[in-house]
Amino acid sequence: MHAHHRAVRRLAGPLALLLPAMLAACAADPPADAPTASVDPVPASIDTARDQLTALATAARDRHLTARYTLTGGDRAERTIEVTTANDGSWRVDVPGGAGGGTIDVSLAATADGLFQCALPSSGHPEAAGCVRLGDPDDRVPGPYDPRVQHPFTDWPVVLNDQRAPLAVSTAPPPKGVAGACFSVDSTSASLDAPLDVGVYCYQPDGTLTALRSALGTLRLARPPGPAPDTVTLAGPVVDRPPWETAAPPAAPGTTAPSGTAEPTPTP
Repeated sequence: MHAHHRAVRRLAGPLALLLPAMLAACAADPPADAPTASVDPVPASIDTARDQLTALATAARDRHLTARYTLTGGDRAERTIEVTTANDGSWRVDVPGGAGGGTIDVSLAATADGLFQCALPSSGHPEAAGCVRLGDPDDRVPGPYDPRVQHPFTDWPVVLNDQRAPLAVSTAPPPKGVAGACFSVDSTSASLDAPLDVGVYCYQPDGTLTALRSALGTLRLARPPGPAPDTVTLAGPVVDRPPWETAAPPAAPGTTAPSGTAEPTPTP
């Protein structure tokens, strides 16, 4: 009997040491059907460049200033574009050679009273400035009268601000001497009526457009912008006459259109 108890005690000693280790090993092993954590990485921003440009376009929509830009491109000499975006939301863009095939300087403006085209005194328009109403303040300038230079400051920032717009955006190196961040903007739509010009857009953090290179030409900020007025004023009184078209009028039979004039002059 005593021998039997001694045998049991000798067997129980090793088991007492082994049993806790076995229990710990079993506890460390998860059930076979336990769910496992996903190993897929958390995706980064789908389009960081698009997000950055959207934020800058938002700032551009809220930017009020007076600014001077140079416009070059094609066979046209360098022109100076004057831009005013006022605190009340009105705007005005003066475009040398914006009508009459480049012979008439025009000013486009949107005020609470409407959208206007004003002809300024120039080689093709020696008369005093006069303005023609084109539509309501939020209307687009009709195609025949549209010099297109106003779009980077009026409706194109709205398109760049719209994440649903069919655009592909990537970062681009800034042109020499241009401040701010630059982005290459392309269209992903096959539509012929693109919502804006594809090209390279450059903005400062406050939403100031510093450069644009597109079919419009190359637009560059000429000097630091100034403060915005409370509202814009038209370049002249509203007159009753048709607006000026951007293209030069065709020469009528038996007439010639001398260089530097907007309308054909009868041949003596």
